[in-house]
Amino acid sequence: MAQPAGRRFWNLPVFTLVAMSFMLGMSEFIVVGILPDIARGLSVSEVAVGNLVSIFAFVYAPATPIGSALSGRFPRFPTHMALIVVFILGNVLCAVATNFAFLVVARMVIALVSGTLVAMSMTYSGEVTDPEHRTKFIAWVFSGFSLASVAGVPVGTWLAGVCGWRWTFWLIVALSVVLMILMIIVLPRSGQMQHIGFIAQFKLFFDPRIDLGVAAVLCGAAASYVFYTYLTPIMRDEIHLPKQYLSVGLVVFGLACLWSNLYGGKLANRGKGVEPLARIRPIYVAQTVCLCALPLVHFLPWLGVPLLIALGMLMYLQNSASQVLYMDVAESSHPGCLNLASSLNSMSFNIGIALGSAVGGLVNGALGLTWLGPFAAVFGALAVVVTCLLRRYIK
Repeated sequence: MAQPAGRRFWNLPVFTLVAMSFMLGMSEFIVVGILPDIARGLSVSEVAVGNLVSIFAFVYAPATPIGSALSGRFPRFPTHMALIVVFILGNVLCAVATNFAFLVVARMVIALVSGTLVAMSMTYSGEVTDPEHRTKFIAWVFSGFSLASVAGVPVGTWLAGVCGWRWTFWLIVALSVVLMILMIIVLPRSGQMQHIGFIAQFKLFFDPRIDLGVAAVLCGAAASYVFYTYLTPIMRDEIHLPKQYLSVGLVVFGLACLWSNLYGGKLANRGKGVEPLARIRPIYVAQTVCLCALPLVHFLPWLGVPLLIALGMLMYLQNSASQVLYMDVAESSHPGCLNLASSLNSMSFNIGIALGSAVGGLVNGALGLTWLGPFAAVFGALAVVVTCLLRRYIK
């Protein structure tokens, strides 16, 4: 049975929830690291495999709020475990995929449950840690995805190079099974079902603060994923990083992303409600400038390393601030909508991923890697505009 959370932040329940985010992140982002291996293994183009990122996000985005709204009407713990079983089965299907269409379906299965799993992790915050650690808990759950970039994706990329890309998915399956057993042992069984109607929860989207928060995260994520989807080809073809050092490059970029998520937790402490996200505007400006400079890497390859590190450090600074906005607005103005509110960062970020990676695929196919930065900068500029509009709601 799980023990009540004490004054100490790190305990087994917190560890398992962060570790679950790590597995979700590894499963979602691994395509970026093993993109060339999958393309060769299934005899399809790299652009086609890159579209797996868009397809995943297109399924993830609508499935997340719907799944989160539905999950609130069932006992939390058994629902949580059932969704993890679906996640594991989806990765098994990836490992045994015999063709590209099979792999697409397998990725869609994973996408159907991943966002709801993140949202459900957020709902444990009041039971596994103290109230003063709320933003720290949010930041670490999101940081599980960055840790996946630091350790999971590079390890998966290395394993794909040594044993084949299918073994990367078998590794995810094995680790997820072990983690699920640990979660069954340590996670609390409490958690009340919501009694508000399914449709009634979606009144949340009539709140302009929520809509602007979704728009800001969507644009910020799209700006990042126009280039991030093709990070491995950029390092290989634009920066001319030798193949044996691609995993090292992914680790360095992942460390920048980890810092981004953890520092984002500190930014989220700068007020309540809309205030933390509204104050992110200078970060979106910096992201836009870096993206505009990205084409210079084609002529000055040495510039690529500091630029990509900077973009990694900017990539997730919005996450905790936006989560605070959604949860605070729901708690104060829309009782009963907390499960749905907890899902909105994952939803909006993945709409941005879908849009950004789709645009990235079109740009790469038509103009080449060099032009990804300027097209990504358009989304960064839109995020700046949205945060300007959000400032009017600061009390």
